[in-house]
Amino acid sequence: MSNYVAAMQRHCPFLQPSTARGMTRWSVYEIAPGTHRYAIEAELFHAGVQAAEWIRPLMARPYGALACENVVLVGQCPDAGHRELMDWPHWALKHLFGPVGVMFGKFAKGVSEVSRSGHTVPSAPFSFLPVRAAVRPLDPKFLTGTPDLAAAVAGAVDDGRAVFEHIPCEWKAVREWASSLPRPSKR
Repeated sequence: MSNYVAAMQRHCPFLQPSTARGMTRWSVYEIAPGTHRYAIEAELFHAGVQAAEWIRPLMARPYGALACENVVLVGQCPDAGHRELMDWPHWALKHLFGPVGVMFGKFAKGVSEVSRSGHTVPSAPFSFLPVRAAVRPLDPKFLTGTPDLAAAVAGAVDDGRAVFEHIPCEWKAVREWASSLPRPSKR
């Protein structure tokens, strides 16, 4: 993990100060053999909610913008790969928490990506959802395919609101709600 974090510091200017201050945490969730995809999605979603709710009160504190909780997924699912398992929880979480200034990322094990600046991002040695405070001037650039969400993140204020005020926290209801959101445009 430490080699990957060191390599990623070139791509994320906040990672080095976050790790230096002990504000980057890792929570590992292991898939029990034979667990169905739907149950894994539900657990990932709830782990993401827990991480976001840990981040929220820290954001207003000194250096709170550096707080990052990484939800790591290990093990195999008979129904889907890690990338597919993270899709729905990631989609729902970023829409629920973006308006209060919490960002979610998604990195699948072994998948190499290219940054906005055209540099190759090291492939992750494990699958994970990073959860962190939004950087309002920069993060909307990650959300160009979802302009409404980009605008919500750009103007995000955590006023303490309950993100589940209008939908139940139960995964079936959240997934149904998330499926009604406009899909990202391809650019």
